[in-house]
Amino acid sequence: QVQLVESGGGLVQPGGSLRLSCAASGSISRIGSMGWYRQVPEKQRELVATVTSDGTTNLADSVKGRFTISRDNAKNTVDLQMNSLKAEDTVIYFCNAYVLRRFYVTWRDYWGQGTQVTVSS
Repeated sequence: QVQLVESGGGLVQPGGSLRLSCAASGSISRIGSMGWYRQVPEKQRELVATVTSDGTTNLADSVKGRFTISRDNAKNTVDLQMNSLKAEDTVIYFCNAYVLRRFYVTWRDYWGQGTQVTVSS
């Protein structure tokens, strides 16, 4: 199996910063893209930022200039540095990894359990 464990969520004031971290572990042969998504209740999960194994990043327009995604391939970790946070960033954030498991030939998505980010004064 593959597990994604997230950390770093919490409460922060508007304009503040938080750093989310996610570590993938388990029976992993290779990891393709890793990233962060967020989900507002009763809405679809939306992309926040992704990073490929070669370091190519993709960020949602709403977070460009404020959020940065980084990855450590050796540790199978992905971080999301969130600066200049706004009230509308308040939501649950989910870590994602596109993984090829050992002894398998097909890739699939794995998700973390989610971490709450609340931006409020």
